[in-house]
Amino acid sequence: MKKKLFIPLISHKKKEENPGSVEFQVLNFTNKIRRLTSHFELHPKDYLSQRGLRIILGKRQRLLSYLSKKNKIRYKNVINRLDIRDSQIR
Repeated sequence: MKKKLFIPLISHKKKEENPGSVEFQVLNFTNKIRRLTSHFELHPKDYLSQRGLRIILGKRQRLLSYLSKKNKIRYKNVINRLDIRDSQIR
């Protein structure tokens, strides 16, 4: 399964094999977002998938917000490893 391939990217002791961890969920959503954005290059009028993309973006944003409040170090690690946002984080 594809999920197993992405687990080693996040290097935490207990969180490596936990697909329910926030880091793994953000990684999974990021992969879906990248796959959908490449899909829109071929199919620009696929409005149902655009709606799905907006839903996934909202879920990832909520998870990142939760992680930033919970643990800044883990948040910065996830952001840097996935190259999601600018590296200038407060």
